[in-house]
This record gives sequence, structure tokens and C-alpha cells, in this order.
Amino acid sequence: MIAEAGHYALVLALALALIQSTVPIAGARWGDVALMNVARSTALAQLLFAAISFTALVSLHVTSDFSVVNVYENSHSLKPLIYKITGVWGNHEGSMLLWVSILALFGGLVAAFGNNLPLSLRAHVLAVQAWIASAFYLFILITSNPFLRIANPPIEGRDLNPVLQDIGLAVHPPMLYLGYVGFSISFSFAVAALLEGRIDAAWARWVRPWTLVAWIFLTLGIAMGSYWAYYELGWGGWWFWDPVENASLMPWLAGTALLHSAVVMEKRNALKVWTILLSILTFSLSLLGTFLVRSGVLTSVHAFATDPTRGVFILLILCIFIGGSLSLYAWRASALKQGGLFAPISREGALVLNNLFLTTACATVFIGTLYPLALEVLTGDKISVGAPFFNLTFAPLFVPLMVAVPFGPLLAWKRGDLLGAAQRLTAAGVMALIAIALLWAWTYGGSTLAPLAIGLAVFVIAGAFTDLAERTGLFRVPLGTALRRARGLPRATWGSAFAHAGVGIALIGIVCETTWNSEHISTMRPGDVAKVAGYELKLDDMVQRKGPNFREMIARFTVDLDGQKLSVMTPSKRNFTTRESSTTEAALLTRGASQLYISLGDATADGAIAVRIYHKPLVLLIWWGPVLMAFGGMLSLSDRRLRVGAPKPARALRGLQAAE
Repeated sequence: MIAEAGHYALVLALALALIQSTVPIAGARWGDVALMNVARSTALAQLLFAAISFTALVSLHVTSDFSVVNVYENSHSLKPLIYKITGVWGNHEGSMLLWVSILALFGGLVAAFGNNLPLSLRAHVLAVQAWIASAFYLFILITSNPFLRIANPPIEGRDLNPVLQDIGLAVHPPMLYLGYVGFSISFSFAVAALLEGRIDAAWARWVRPWTLVAWIFLTLGIAMGSYWAYYELGWGGWWFWDPVENASLMPWLAGTALLHSAVVMEKRNALKVWTILLSILTFSLSLLGTFLVRSGVLTSVHAFATDPTRGVFILLILCIFIGGSLSLYAWRASALKQGGLFAPISREGALVLNNLFLTTACATVFIGTLYPLALEVLTGDKISVGAPFFNLTFAPLFVPLMVAVPFGPLLAWKRGDLLGAAQRLTAAGVMALIAIALLWAWTYGGSTLAPLAIGLAVFVIAGAFTDLAERTGLFRVPLGTALRRARGLPRATWGSAFAHAGVGIALIGIVCETTWNSEHISTMRPGDVAKVAGYELKLDDMVQRKGPNFREMIARFTVDLDGQKLSVMTPSKRNFTTRESSTTEAALLTRGASQLYISLGDATADGAIAVRIYHKPLVLLIWWGPVLMAFGGMLSLSDRRLRVGAPKPARALRGLQAAE
């Protein structure tokens, strides 16, 4: 009965979405308040039934009901409870149900907390959300029903893909989906504005918090996915430019540009048409990522290889929503009034430069990811576009962007003083030069570009806090006065500083890990010693252990540094008999922000085993940086200015327009 109840709840959610997608639009057209309010009640009811459906699937997995196809193919009675739950979204059908449940969640949140929105705008936004939801409900019910029954239920399940049986799977997909799907709100606001033919600074104020929420979750989701791949796949890498990794990076780049563009629109009532376009493109790239993962066109550890029917259905959804929204944009954008003018040297100009580099970087990733697929479709030739292409195209775009980042907050709106901003950044520049000089002295004869890159990162970090020092008068006024001013600064100011500093911290980690990474690969027997970056690692023994649904071979390494025992590391190799596959469980020893990393390969007939050992200096900064960026985003989100109505100038302007 639970499976049937979940399926029925999904059908009811579809019915509600169809009502929500049509009735409020008619109400807005006729000026009928009652019909426009239907959007709110149906969005909340749709969320309820989507939650019931998702809860039903979780219950089926927890109770190991193998009469359901989805449970049989992705679970096992001996699997730990946490992996029974996370296995719900470790497959195509369950992950799509999670996707559409999060879509319903965002629609419900707009319905519940969007009381400050004009009734007509809220009706249009929720109707557009329902259009998207209806398409994906149909997709699930027609091609990807997670509640299908088996006529003769088996006694045991086939188990979940062993690579996905990790705590990282409990965090990575939900966070990634909250980011992916969260951008649907920005998309809905953009389409609603085009339908109404009206957009102003108030619109930017309303859309910014939702965009920021999606950006925060996508940032954390990408970082968590990177760390999961780093320690779970046993390869020792943190980013591989995998097409599915790129599929999440593209909406992140576009979403970052959208956040900065919305600031210009809110403060200066400018970049209206561009901000609308970015809102459409950001969610369009999220839909593209969904297609790449679920269409079967890619072979990736991240991708769900599925039948062509599903790929065609998702491609049809892409064409309808991306093509439809861009056509609407082409039709209505010319009617939108442009905002105020500003000088090239200004805070607006800096944010436009930010947008230019971010969108160009996004376009580069887009071309590098899709070109091999398009070439294969058109000519049948298979090529690979890998790290060399992306590294050579990405760096020239991000270096000038990083140089410009500290200048933006120090420039005035409308017309800024570049020389004055440069003078205020003198201390940050000196710190960067000192860092470069020290690194060159320390790494004499090594990489030339690495010290420059770290100097640039130091400049970004110091520049972020130079803005705070300027605003508080630090070093110019008594410390008590500076602290009082610091407490009075808007949280968004602090959030911006932390987010920019997070970029610099991540860059330091990337450069250090890439440049000074040490590696030792060999075949070892008990008693053998490996030396890496001053550490001595002795393989003591190898033992077998039986887990809940796997057998495991564990290797014990004693780690010494300068003759002193530091720790014992225990990497392992797990064999899952049900799936007839194995996984490598890397062992990590963290010292500060650096790590020792050991992963095991295949064992030989004479009792030896292949071992891969890395020393990764400051590697954790790669993930601490995004966490700090997300923390900065949360600080900005908590700013009271994002929770109040439209800016007063925008209200006054609308009043004048109404009087005219």
C-alpha cells in the first residue's frame, strides 16, 4: 500500500501543478484576486503531496520492500540504515523524485513567505514554477516511476552501487539539487517579469535572496562532491574536468554573475535586460546538467546511464523551457526600460567586468563540454577535451578577474576613483609582493607561476579585508570606535568580504596541491617502507574483515616523521559480492591544512599490494575556501535589507510613474 500511496500522491501533485500553472495566470489576466490566490494554496498542497510521495519511497527503502523495482535494484537488507536512506537518491528514479520534491519545496516557500510580493507577480512566479513541476511530474510518471512493483518479489536486493555507499552521498546530491533547482525561482521571476512587462529595482530586491540561497547550496554541493570524489575514488584528485562536474560548474558561474548583476540592478536600477537574461540562462544550465546526467549521452562515475526514451523526454523539456523563455525574452526585452547610466570606472563598471569574465568562463566550459558530444553526433568522430584545454582557457580569464575583485568594493557607485582605490589597496599589494618574494626564495628553482598565483590570492584576501578596514576606520580611529563601526556594518558587507576571501583561500590550496604535491607509487609487502615528503610509512600487515554487505582487506601503515611515530593509517579495499565490484577506501592523515593520502590497488599472488601514497600540502584549503564563501553568502542572506520590501527610491519612482 505504501508504494501505491506514494504513486497516487505523485499523481495528485501533478494535478495540483496543472491547476497552479493555469488558474493564477487567468486570474492575473482578468484581475481576479481569488483566482490569483489559488497559486498560494495549490503550491502548498503540491508541496504536501510531493513530500508524501518522497517519504513513501524512503519508507520502502528503509523496510527493504523488494517487491518494488527501485528498492530491489538499489538496496540490500544488510546495508546500513544510513545507506538505505541515501540510496533513495542514489539512482535515477529516486533522484528525480528528490529533484521535483525540492522544486515543490521552493514553490511552497515562495507561497508561504512571498507575502511582500505584488499579488500579480506572485501568481505569475508560482505559475511558472508549476509549468516546470508539471513537466517533471509527467517525466517521472511516464518514464521513471519509482513505485513500480515486481510480480514475483525476490528475497534479496541487488544492492546500491558500492561507490555510492558513503556518507558523502547523504550530503552531496541534496545540496547540489537545492542549488540546481533553487535557480528555478530566479527563472520564474524572470519569466514572470517578461509576462508582466515590468521590471525595476524592487524586482531585484525580491529575487536576490532566492538566488543567494541557491548559490550557497550549489557552492557547498560542488565542494562536497569534489571532496567525496577525492577520498572515495582513490585517485587523489580533487577536480577532473569531468563533463558532469562541468555541468554543475556552469550554473555556478552564471549564478555568481547573476548575484553581482542583481546588485547593480537593485542599487542603480541598471542592467535590467542583462539580469533577466542571466536569470534565464542560469536555470537553463541547471536543466542542461540534468539532461547530461540522465540522458545516457555521457559515461561518467556521476552519470546515470539510462535509456534513450528518458533522454529524449528531458531534451524535449529543455527545448520547451529554454527555447520558450529565450523566445519570450527576445520578444519582450526591447520593451523593458533601461535604468541609470554609470561611468566605466565605478562599482557598477567593476561588477559588469565581473560578469564579463564569469560568463566568458562559463561559455568556455560550455563549449569544451558539449563540443565533443556535438562532433560525435554530426560526424561520428570521438574526441576528448580534458584538463589541458580547460586549464589553458580558464586561467587567462580568472587572473584579471582576481586582480579586479579587491577594487570593486572600494569604488564609488556611478563614478569611482581608480587611483584612490589603488592607494587604499597599497597594503594588500605589499603583502602580496612579500608572499611572492618569500615563496620564490623557498621554492628556488621550482615553478615560476605558482608564487605569482599565491601572491594574487593573498592580494584578494587582503583586499577583502581592506574594504572592511576602510569602512570601520581601522588604524585611523581609536580601536573602540572601529569595533563599534564594525558591529554596525551591514551583514552583507561582511558576507561579501568573507566570500571574496574564500576565493583567495581556495586558490592557495589549488596552487599548493597542484605544484608541490608529492607522490609515491610502488608494490609493497609487509615490512616495506616508503618515503614521501620527509615522512616514512611502513606497511605493518594486511588483515581481512567482514562488513555488513562486503568483505574488506585492510592495510596498516605506521607513519613516522623525524623518527617520531605520528599515527597509524588503515586504507582498505572492499569487495561487494552482490554487485561483484570493489571500492578503494583511502586513508587520510591531516596535519593542519595538509594531508597524507594512501590508497590501495590490486593485490598480487605473492602477497604484495599496489600502493599509491601522496603528500598534499594545504589541500584542505581547496574546500575551506568554498565553505567560507558559503558562510559569506549566509551572512549576506541574514542581512535585514534582503528581508524588507522594495527600496524606497524604487517606490518613489513607481509613484511618479503612476502620477504621470
